[in-house]
This record gives sequence, C-alpha cells and structure tokens, in this order.
Amino acid sequence: MSNSLHVAIIMDGNGRWANQRSLPRSAGHHAGIRSLRETVETAVQRKIHTLTLYAFSSDNWQRPQSEIRALMRILAAQLPAQAAHCVRQNIRLSVIGRRDRLPEPVLQALVRAETRTMNGSALHLRLALDYSARDSLTRAAQHIRLNGNGDFLHALMRAYNADCPVPDVDLLIRTGGEQRLSDFLLWECAYAELYFTPDFWPDFNGEKLDTALAAFQKRQRRFGAVPA
Repeated sequence: MSNSLHVAIIMDGNGRWANQRSLPRSAGHHAGIRSLRETVETAVQRKIHTLTLYAFSSDNWQRPQSEIRALMRILAAQLPAQAAHCVRQNIRLSVIGRRDRLPEPVLQALVRAETRTMNGSALHLRLALDYSARDSLTRAAQHIRLNGNGDFLHALMRAYNADCPVPDVDLLIRTGGEQRLSDFLLWECAYAELYFTPDFWPDFNGEKLDTALAAFQKRQRRFGAVPA
C-alpha cells in the first residue's frame, strides 16, 4: 500500500441501522464508534497516510435537535478516549470544518485531542465536523479576492481549519447504499476513485475496508491521460 494514500469515508447509515432494530437513532451513532475504531486500526496496519472521516456535515444541523444533541454529547464524551487510543497507536488526530457553531464541550474536547496527538506519525486521522466543501471553496475564493493574489490551496486549508496540507483523496468510500458526495472534499476528490457499499456504517469494519482497498488496487488511474 502506498505510504501517501489518502482514504476518505462518508460514514452513512447510523440512523437507518438503528431504525431497522427499533432503536433510537442515537444508538446507531454509539454503534458507529466501534466501526470507527476498527477501521482506524486497520488503516494503521495498512500504512495508509491520511484517513478523513465525514462525521457531521454543515447540512446536518437541519436534523432533529434531539439527534443533534445526542450526537454532540457522544462526540464530547468519546473524543478524550479516542485521543488516548490515538496516542497509544501513534496517530495524529485533527478536525476540519467550522468551529464557531460547535458546542463548547465538543470544541474543548477536540482542541485537547489535537494537542495530545500532534506528534503522531503512523496515521493522520481527520474528522470532518460542521464541514461543507462548498462553503470552504466559497470562503477561500473570498479570501483571495479580498487579499489580492494568494495561494488558493492555502486559503482553502484556512477556510476549513486544516492545520497542514495532505495529499488529494485517492479513494472515497461511502457506506449506507447512497451514491453521492454530499458536499464532502469536492476539490480534493477531483480524481478520487469512488467505492460505494450498501453496508450501514455500524456494520463496516476492518475486513470491509480491506475489500474496498482491494477494489481500489484493481482500478486503472489515468488522471486524464491515455494509458501507456
């Protein structure tokens, strides 16, 4: 596996997984934590460079307030434990997306997690929270317009609070059966290979990540050129 590989995952289907079991939607988010940990551990074993997970989109604020509150409580409670796990696994954890609308307990927990894990080198794990690619692209363009000529990629990183550059996405995985990008890393996914699975996120695991990686390795990537 390439040591510069960037895998992005749209973790979809928590709510539908819970509904199928007559459980509250929050139960699906709790179950998704197990999948997250196993997927991250497999990514480390496969020497993936960057793993970006879509945890909460800017459009998700339109969901029922009860679900949003439950999800934010889970994030605030889980971030310290996940940070400790990242330290043990030599993983760097960072969060991309807007921060001005996150509840204070979540914001404090993510800042502490980023600080604790800043020296991790085995994997760069990025969580996208309150993230919108369209909003980031718009704000980056506005920054360039207001400040004269500048580096657009730097402005884009600044727009979604990225703390360092990462490779473009090589493989985008979406769970839950839907087949769309949902405003996720639109610039970075310009030449990403897309892999869709019907498995809901709580049913995704390391083995299924391996299946996606195997499918990716069979793809012929031409980046607009004619194959030799």
